Amino acid sequence: MRRGSFSKISFLVLATIFMWLKTYIIYKTSFNIKIENITQEFILFINPLSFLLFIFGIGLFFKEKNRNRYILAASFFVTFILMANVIFYRFYDDFLTIPVLFQTSNMGDLGSSITSLFEISDLFMVLDLLILLWLYKSNPKFKTDLRATRKEKTAYFLLVAAVFFFNLGIAEAERPQLLTRSFDREMLVKNISVFNFHLYDAMLQSKQSAQRALADSNSLTEIQNYVDANRVDPNEELAGIAKGRNVIAISLESTQSFVVNKKLNGKEITPYLNDLIKESYNFTNFYHQTGQGKTSDSEFIVDNSLYPLGRGAVFFTNPGNKYMASPDIFKENGYYSSVMHANNKSFWNRDLVYDSFGYDKFFDLDSYNVNEDNSIGWGLKDKEFFEQSVELMKEMPQPFYTRLITLTNHFPFELGEEDKMIDEYDSSSRTLNRYFPTVRYQDEALKRFIEKLKEDGLYENSIIVLYGDHYGISENHNEAMGQFLGKEITPFEETQLQKVPFVVHIPGITDKGPKTIEKVGGQIDIRPTIMNLLGINTEDQIQFGNDLLSKEKQDLTVLRDGSFITKDRLYTDGVCYDKATGEPIDEEPEGCEPFIEKAKQELSYSDEIVYGDLLRFYKENKIVDGSKPDGQ
Repeated sequence: MRRGSFSKISFLVLATIFMWLKTYIIYKTSFNIKIENITQEFILFINPLSFLLFIFGIGLFFKEKNRNRYILAASFFVTFILMANVIFYRFYDDFLTIPVLFQTSNMGDLGSSITSLFEISDLFMVLDLLILLWLYKSNPKFKTDLRATRKEKTAYFLLVAAVFFFNLGIAEAERPQLLTRSFDREMLVKNISVFNFHLYDAMLQSKQSAQRALADSNSLTEIQNYVDANRVDPNEELAGIAKGRNVIAISLESTQSFVVNKKLNGKEITPYLNDLIKESYNFTNFYHQTGQGKTSDSEFIVDNSLYPLGRGAVFFTNPGNKYMASPDIFKENGYYSSVMHANNKSFWNRDLVYDSFGYDKFFDLDSYNVNEDNSIGWGLKDKEFFEQSVELMKEMPQPFYTRLITLTNHFPFELGEEDKMIDEYDSSSRTLNRYFPTVRYQDEALKRFIEKLKEDGLYENSIIVLYGDHYGISENHNEAMGQFLGKEITPFEETQLQKVPFVVHIPGITDKGPKTIEKVGGQIDIRPTIMNLLGINTEDQIQFGNDLLSKEKQDLTVLRDGSFITKDRLYTDGVCYDKATGEPIDEEPEGCEPFIEKAKQELSYSDEIVYGDLLRFYKENKIVDGSKPDGQ
């Protein structure tokens, strides 16, 4: 290129190089992107270039003064995108999507969770911006009155296109059908860049927004046929054993199964839960199935027996859909329904979604007495939350169905010294270290909750359901987790760590002896399992779960990222593992192949229901109190 031509783009080139190198360094230091060979490393290195050349190249259409100002503004914008992804990834171990960006109303409530995610090294992300700003202000050689000619601009953007298609070509060669794997965000970022991923995500968002307008009842009919074909008969012996009882479902914040029946420094981490499961139905191969919506996803799954979305959260993308949620089913069977959560009613759009689900009452922050003395971290401490919640339950019409959402065992796992009943762990992960005292506190709060239910006469006529809502410790802390568990955390072990507690306690029935259920299941199975124990027939409901107490229930659960677990196999990141050894196995003859398509199909069908709002086409033909309405 002629010297005159270079002077037109020298500031642009410098900004591109700075941002390119910064992005690659952030890839390597802030994201846990798995690299398997030199080709993947090369793709990771070059993948930001086409976007950066394009975004900065727009400056060629501006005059000199505005051109460099634009490049500076673009540099700040791209840096913001990087920083937002870094902060989000540290907590969620995932990349931002368009639906998540619309959840900014939640940010004001994140408080210390956000600030604790910033690190001193993050200042590195603005170093190049300071250099560019200094050069813009003080170095005249970057200033020129020359404008790029049409030929020069054409040549430049042809170069951009060439770089993009070169990147895409080798990425597709390395990972065929790359752009059909929209559920695998790490794979997309690794191959097309975090920036192009956001553009691709925006395209998907537009496409999915159109799905509702184009949907019709034929789509629902196909899904209904699939659901009917995969439904199993519930356990007949246990059907209705808890008929007419109150249902108290407790969402155990960030609680994973690895803490159950484990000790730290000689002390039990969950002593009360360890005792309670001996008098309950305890499901030992049970997994959370949440996506980016975390707690809200678990709420969606538990109340609808549908999968959450692969991008964003249903609570934000589709709050006004028509649903066939548990509160409506309970209402038809004479139940009062409520949610109890000492947080702002608009957080996660809960006030809107609970109306769509059919809840009678949402006991939000305004229903509780919250002050500095009884709150920490995200709000009201669990002990006080449970105490006040039982007082509210005493005023509810019976029978009632209520869900309680706990808060104390939430990242960043803060707890006052007066509430610590177990020491912090000693590892390189501050997050894991602080996790154990908050889990222990939650366990003690649960003990007091059950005691108060007994004191106030609500215990004997209730069924108490406990479930972990999502993981608390992400794979970013695998080294420390490996230290605690005494083994390397491989992709196989990482998937196994997605196990969460699921305990069903029925006073007078399950307290007669231990009942351990080893059937593989997930949160999607909670609703049909509980409904059968209550004697409520849900055979006409469109749901993907099945009764976990049924002998016919298949040992299979599908996670939101496409992983799945069977009795003998585990599939994740495209690799099939033998559960007995934790080692990869060949696909044939006893591999994971028979379940791969089924997992994809279920996730796809569930997405269709949500994006297309397909349940609005469902004809009213519901089951009431165990029998069909007259004439049906």
